[in-house]
Amino acid sequence: MLRYLIVSLVDVYSMLIFVYVIMSWLPTDRGILRDVNAVLAKVCDPYLNLFKKLIPPLGGMVDITPIIALLVLQLGAQLLVRFL
Repeated sequence: MLRYLIVSLVDVYSMLIFVYVIMSWLPTDRGILRDVNAVLAKVCDPYLNLFKKLIPPLGGMVDITPIIALLVLQLGAQLLVRFL
């Protein structure tokens, strides 16, 4: 039961990060997209900023921190579930 809960929460959070990254490609300066982006920023940025401090953008423009953050999140969840 606890394993299923952990995996489910990590999957939901991973999906939120994925949507947040995709939304960064869209103009979100007005309307409901702005509100959704603001909520996702409050939820995702604290975790993503941990990696942005460690990993600079490649070539000055390509930010790979979401990929690294998702990999760490998934690996951490797998390790946690394995030891439960």
